[in-house]
Amino acid sequence: MSVEPEILWSPTADSIGQTNLAQFAAWVTAKRGLSFGEPTDYDAVWRWSVEHLDQFWADVAEWSGALPGVADDRVLPRRQLPGAEWFPGTTLNFAEQALRKATPDHPALIAVAEDGDPVEISWTSLRRQVGAFAATLRRLGVQPGDRIAGYLPHVPEAIVAFLGAASIGAVWSSCAPDFGTRAVLDRFVQIEPVVLVAVDGYRFNGRDYDRRDVVTELRAAMPSVRTTIAVPRLFPTELPSGALAWADAVAEEQEPEFEQLPFDHPLWIVYSSGTTGLPKGIVHGHGGVVVEQHKQAALHMDIGVGDRFFWYASTAWIMWNISACALLVGATVIVYDGAPAYPSVDAQFALAARTGMTYLGTSAGYLIACEKAGIRPGETHDLSALEAVGSTGSPLPASAFRWVYDAVKPDVFLGSLSGGTDVATGFIGASRLLPVTTGELQRPMLGVAAAAWDEDGEPVVGELGELVITEPMPSMPLHFWNDPDGARYREAYFEPWPGVWRHGDWLEITERGTCLITGRSDSTLNRGGVRMGTADIYAAVESVPAVLDCVVLGVELSDGGYWMPLFVQLAPGEELTDELRDRLRTAIREQASPRHVPDEIIAVPGVPHTRTGKRLEVPLKKLFQGVDPGEGGQPRRRRRREPRRPLHRARAPAWVEPPRLTSSRVTARPHVGPSGYGGRVRPLTFRMATTCAGNHHRPRCTESSRPESGDDRR
Repeated sequence: MSVEPEILWSPTADSIGQTNLAQFAAWVTAKRGLSFGEPTDYDAVWRWSVEHLDQFWADVAEWSGALPGVADDRVLPRRQLPGAEWFPGTTLNFAEQALRKATPDHPALIAVAEDGDPVEISWTSLRRQVGAFAATLRRLGVQPGDRIAGYLPHVPEAIVAFLGAASIGAVWSSCAPDFGTRAVLDRFVQIEPVVLVAVDGYRFNGRDYDRRDVVTELRAAMPSVRTTIAVPRLFPTELPSGALAWADAVAEEQEPEFEQLPFDHPLWIVYSSGTTGLPKGIVHGHGGVVVEQHKQAALHMDIGVGDRFFWYASTAWIMWNISACALLVGATVIVYDGAPAYPSVDAQFALAARTGMTYLGTSAGYLIACEKAGIRPGETHDLSALEAVGSTGSPLPASAFRWVYDAVKPDVFLGSLSGGTDVATGFIGASRLLPVTTGELQRPMLGVAAAAWDEDGEPVVGELGELVITEPMPSMPLHFWNDPDGARYREAYFEPWPGVWRHGDWLEITERGTCLITGRSDSTLNRGGVRMGTADIYAAVESVPAVLDCVVLGVELSDGGYWMPLFVQLAPGEELTDELRDRLRTAIREQASPRHVPDEIIAVPGVPHTRTGKRLEVPLKKLFQGVDPGEGGQPRRRRRREPRRPLHRARAPAWVEPPRLTSSRVTARPHVGPSGYGGRVRPLTFRMATTCAGNHHRPRCTESSRPESGDDRR
């Protein structure tokens, strides 16, 4: 017999009525005379939200107080993808919106260092620091549209600097200090920042990391930087030559003055993961982020004034930006600077107990690690305030779902989310109007016309397809940085099907409407939600003279794990010794990212490339996931650990059908990659054939040992 997913948590009529979404639905019902059922039916709200985008987003903007009174026909006058036009003629400011729901009854921030006690920062203090920093930027001659770069850990100064930049219309961009010099410069040099806000070091896993030399290198390599503002962390009495001390930058606390900006004025630049060239700078706008994050925080995460919100993230991950967005709904943001599992694996649950956290957001990898460690945080920590746990970054397996309800809290709400840096939000997410089932995401998010498409551009149910978005979202990129004609932007998302966003994830929508994300359909490296392009790894590895060529893969495993092997072609006379492995790991750790140090380094005779010189990353990944590298059709469905009832090709239920597209909008076939996430992947090593045609090598494969245990990523 097939096994149905287990229901671990179910809402009641009373609990549904208390949610922000039910209150929003009641408000819409009173305004428009609609009916969403009693209690509120999520699927009915979702269907209305994607069939009537203009009404839905007008109501989110008005209900939240962000943009009241905008007529429906002024919300989305141009609906095309790409190139949708949202709320033309309106003005607002993200920072003003983020500070609008200040209350003396709750702190704005609670800052916790790895080795310190929680420190509360009031809304008044935050507002005045933002005003002071903004005034400093103005004195430095910073204008709207200028870029401010932050080389900072997850500390209050990062949020103050971000909000201060946003308040005057400057564009924020940040990198975590565990990124090496090369990786930071690959991002910041292309945006030409005029101000660099940089930390002198950070503490991680009980160890101090001095970054003063890196900051010196960054300043020397970025001639656009006119001023460096130094944030002390490890060396409070030292100040880099010519730098402005952070204390001086925020000394004259004052009320901020907010520039009123067009809806599509750039707010921040975040970075994509690419396999060739520099990381792509993704530009999001003030207005799109404001309305999208009001929706996500209030209607999906169900947080607001009085909540204490936390998501473990570095400043290089979009979840840091999203965490700061919780201020929009008046929630207190918990700011943590440190390792995710220090001094013990239960560190994030200990943090929840110390701070009275109501919403704990983390990576799937962390929850899996806790499960495997056998810890029971609900028995060792006071988690009475904790109402919800959020998970993202990679798929969360069914066993980890069960662990949360068994070992953390039986009545907690567990929301598994899937989205992207690209849109600064989720596509598939959670709602407290719906039950939580093992191993599944609940539904597409409101206002998101998500579907799984087969290779013919038809929606499928009960089988894997490409995750596509068929209608605009307000937080889709304004554009890529340095992409004046939009060519790179269109190539990244719209090449397979013009007018349809293809995200690069494999999605299955079940006949019950629940969703499964089974991994990436491209070659992006995704460790614990922190994505990095393979180009960063190649640059670091090829700085070691012993290496001629290399290829790195990120392979999702069926139990929720992730295996990242690096294959290297060595120069004649070189051998892959332990010393060389250490040199390669050090190069990646220091020049790219310590979070993306490979699990295993394997020597190969050659690396396969296309005729144009690109590494065959996707075909190789398919090989390691048990799929024919040359298979061009829809990925084969693989046996699950927990078999479900037989699924057949069927038309989607009404709720799951996005607005249909005319055939003229579907003119190309998708690039189809591996299904993955079937049985346990057994790592292989390749013996590259000695012959090739047109620089296209054909690999042969032999089984080898399992990956080394204990990768040294942080």
